[in-house]
Amino acid sequence: MSVVEQYARAHIVTDDFEEESSAVPVVLKYDPDDPRSIRVGLPGPHEWTVARTLLEQGLRAPVGTGSVRVWPCGRVQAVVEFHSAQGVSVVQFESKALLRFLRRTYLAA
Repeated sequence: MSVVEQYARAHIVTDDFEEESSAVPVVLKYDPDDPRSIRVGLPGPHEWTVARTLLEQGLRAPVGTGSVRVWPCGRVQAVVEFHSAQGVSVVQFESKALLRFLRRTYLAA
């Protein structure tokens, strides 16, 4: 089994930047050796681990507590919110890109 990797365009808003930024590349990775997790690589050295089920459920309804939260935003977008000691990063994706990635992870499993 091989690692599934997909690049997606996303809009990132942080505590330091209050307006929506232009789209940036984000790397989504799934390793079948760790089937419950998805890694989300933001620009720079920032990488987060998200439960695959959390990402999937968050496309339909708000989910999550603690450091990662996911919710649908309208009909075509989803938001993933990351909390850390350095602040909050809010990443807005097209739902289609996340769904396509999740489908690929289940085919690889």
